[in-house]
Amino acid sequence: MLLDVQHLSVRFPVQGGILLRRIGEVRAVDDVSFTLRRGETLGVVGESGCGKTTVGRAVVNILRAMSYRVEIEGKVLYHHAGGVVDFAALTRGQMRPYRSDIQMVFQDPYSSLNPRKTVSQIVEEPLRIHTRMSRTERADRVRWLLEKVGLSDHHVNRYPHEFSGGQRQRIGIARALATNPRIVVLDEPVSALDVSVQAQVINLLQDLQKEFGLSYIFIAHDLSVVRHISDRIAVMYLGSVVETGPAEEIYLHPLHPYSSALLAAAPRPDPSAGRVHRARLGGDVPSPLNKPSGCSFRTRCPIARAACADAVPPLIARDGREVACPYV
Repeated sequence: MLLDVQHLSVRFPVQGGILLRRIGEVRAVDDVSFTLRRGETLGVVGESGCGKTTVGRAVVNILRAMSYRVEIEGKVLYHHAGGVVDFAALTRGQMRPYRSDIQMVFQDPYSSLNPRKTVSQIVEEPLRIHTRMSRTERADRVRWLLEKVGLSDHHVNRYPHEFSGGQRQRIGIARALATNPRIVVLDEPVSALDVSVQAQVINLLQDLQKEFGLSYIFIAHDLSVVRHISDRIAVMYLGSVVETGPAEEIYLHPLHPYSSALLAAAPRPDPSAGRVHRARLGGDVPSPLNKPSGCSFRTRCPIARAACADAVPPLIARDGREVACPYV
């Protein structure tokens, strides 16, 4: 095991009034647990606002740098040669020795790259901070990395605005790979790209994983993309994991009602296929400020019962996977 996330919860306090008193909290992530093995890809899927990105940022431990009021509970246990360390308990300074082992590729390739720096400076920065390479060694490493992601030497002195979206995402991938990480968190790396470019980036990520033995946490909302690259899938709804299991099994035979609805929402690119009955969800997604009691999905669930409001259902082992519903 490489990473073990145990009962991770993330809350953002909401303040109001003249004295800015605490009037509530946004429970962005609520008691999420999962594991990641070496060379494995774990897909995290769910609709917008379900807490996928927050989970990724909590794993990389950058949430406190983004919002000092954030409240994080649970453990993010990283297994390395020197032992086991809990990322969630580390300060910014204490986290620095482990930054080279875990990196992140952000969702928007248009805003995640510094527009005032050249490609060479962007990719070289992690090397300058985390390694003792000489300037010449860093320059050689940058060229090698750009070649690995499908870019060439003459790109090194260009600025991000001179590249397409797919090329910018490749630069972000090169930056993430600069320090030879063991884990890469990919936050919707292809959602802002055209379909043809998506396939190129996905194939690139798979090739790099095989070559360097990387472990991925692949965050996305498209189950078909996640199925293509993932070994296992964790489906999230309103901050909680509702189903986990092998990618093919969840894609072909989802158990949780939300997993079924999420899969049914994906378009089928087959003009010869007849009209297929799709599971439709009623109502709107509840606010994280005021989540329903018990099961968060019960207000939209087609098989909900009165008992669903009493307690949050735990993940139950069933058919080689885990499902947070006793009635499926």
